[in-house]
Amino acid sequence: MNLWHDRRLRLASTRLGLEFLLALLLMGGFAVNTGNNLLYMLFSIMLGFFLVSGWVSRQAIRGLDLVAVEEGNLFARVRGGIRLRFKDLAPGRVRGLEVLLEADAFQVEPGFLPGGEGGGADVTLVLHAQPLRRGFCRLRSVELRTSFPFGLMEKAWRFELAQELLVLPHPRALASRQPREGDLTQPRPQAGAASPDGARPFREGDPLSRVHWKRTAQRGAPWVRTFEDERASGLRLHLDPRLWRPGPAFERELELLSGGILQARLHRRPVALTVASDAGTRTYEGFTPCWRALAIAEAAGV
Repeated sequence: MNLWHDRRLRLASTRLGLEFLLALLLMGGFAVNTGNNLLYMLFSIMLGFFLVSGWVSRQAIRGLDLVAVEEGNLFARVRGGIRLRFKDLAPGRVRGLEVLLEADAFQVEPGFLPGGEGGGADVTLVLHAQPLRRGFCRLRSVELRTSFPFGLMEKAWRFELAQELLVLPHPRALASRQPREGDLTQPRPQAGAASPDGARPFREGDPLSRVHWKRTAQRGAPWVRTFEDERASGLRLHLDPRLWRPGPAFERELELLSGGILQARLHRRPVALTVASDAGTRTYEGFTPCWRALAIAEAAGV
């Protein structure tokens, strides 16, 4: 039941609020019929309590404005985070807000914004979300809800959005695939490189003399030392959408390429993606540009 509506703010009675109103009306009726001053006083106290609770909870949702929805790296069918940035005009105010994000092809869990921290005007909240597919997904609205402090009324403040988030392909493991170009050469330290620079997970072909025993004991898996002048082998991936028809096979190919980019990032290795088309061949370098190119790729085969 909507009680008041002014552009974005909506007030609705909760079940507890309806029960309180019913008790308030009964108290008023008994006071009028009996003329008892004590009942009049109780009626006035209950009415004042209801009005004050509505004003306090309405103030809890005021003074908060949505500044931006930050994208980040979101993968299809993988639980990630969407960052919401708010401008708080009253940082010390207790709010107790439930934050809900409505988006296409997304499963978004509600978040909670307590307020009252007094840290500053910028407030960041991370909502856990799981995209259902890759590509551009539209964000529809962000809604702030509160029944603070007594739960008699529920207030909702809605922000309409006109933004799209780019969801990256699901990173599928490359265990069953043939190694990609540039993935066969193992890094080797150059002559004269004797000082260790770090460590990385053990790969086939690494000599046992380079095993980092302390890191191996900490991680429970073999790790080897890296050196200052060691050149990591890069990973080059290729995609020709003209050879693929739209469907599960093409999506699986994109997921395998996405998994290769993720493995290269975990191993701190450079990666490049070459995408062929009728207009020419384009090369993307870096993890995020390669992922974004895969996210918007469309099969062009017949």
